[in-house]
Amino acid sequence: MSQHSRRDSDDEEESSPSGQKRPHSSALQSGPRKRPNVQDPLVHHGRHFGCVVHAFCNVQTLITNGLVLMGELEDRGAETLTQQERKEYSAFRELLKMVPELEARLMSCSEEDVVSMAELASIRNCANGARADNTKSMKSAIIDWITPKGQTLNPHIPQNMKSGCGFNHEHTGALLCPAGYKWANVEVKAKLHSGQIQVVGDQWPVFLYANYTYDPEDPWNGLLRSGLLASAYKHIFTSPSSARFALTSAQVFSRTDLVTDLERFYNSILELLEDPDEAEEVDQLMTWWNRQIFPLYTECERLPSKNSVLARIQQKQAEYKAAVDAAAGGE
Repeated sequence: MSQHSRRDSDDEEESSPSGQKRPHSSALQSGPRKRPNVQDPLVHHGRHFGCVVHAFCNVQTLITNGLVLMGELEDRGAETLTQQERKEYSAFRELLKMVPELEARLMSCSEEDVVSMAELASIRNCANGARADNTKSMKSAIIDWITPKGQTLNPHIPQNMKSGCGFNHEHTGALLCPAGYKWANVEVKAKLHSGQIQVVGDQWPVFLYANYTYDPEDPWNGLLRSGLLASAYKHIFTSPSSARFALTSAQVFSRTDLVTDLERFYNSILELLEDPDEAEEVDQLMTWWNRQIFPLYTECERLPSKNSVLARIQQKQAEYKAAVDAAAGGE
């Protein structure tokens, strides 16, 4: 037997005289060598795109439409784009920036390029996979977040079961109750529980608000400043829709779920955040989130310490520029 063959056989399970496989003879042996797991870079980019750009995006359609718009912009001009086209093209440009050399590949490949299309499909699949992982990890964690400190939920909600969640439970029902409705109202509660009241995506649940309190006279007050959302972000860095799904009784995440209407819910929030008329409120909201996620965040300008290396470098640079300007002025 050659040395190469011997190494290969050493990596396999030994066989007994009867031909049956048996484990390695010693537990102190390292066992078979694992082949290196080389992950396609698109897997990472696809997961990231689904988390930070758009959770429900059809990437293949986005790319098709984006390429068409890219070709038309020189003739049409950006000012002619509809609101929907601007949103799609913005997401398309974010995708191109996110995936190295994707734009060059798109410009050079043909419609029949099966390999490229397979790679593009993997972006979509990985984005879906990221969302599935996020929602799965939220199922158990969120039970701890919504349980009042030092108390227990009554009835108890098992972390691996969802049938007792949603409007089937007093606590999760109160969190999912649409802002503007009163969960304490017996009739409202019964209709939500039975499905007689259908909650559509733009009827936002009260858990989006700070202290779960909605003010109809000032609907921006506390919106998207919920401690529950902050916990969800810190846990898996995902969208508010994942926290909403984890509270419901639905067993499987579905963009077309008739109970939670998640896709419309997600898009209606994006519509508000992207509305130019709401820019001031959105800026204040972003400041709040930066303070929650980055404890040292401040809007104040921070000057380098007087004795720091950075301060000294900046001082030398300023002195050099002043000397150059003085020399130029003397000519």
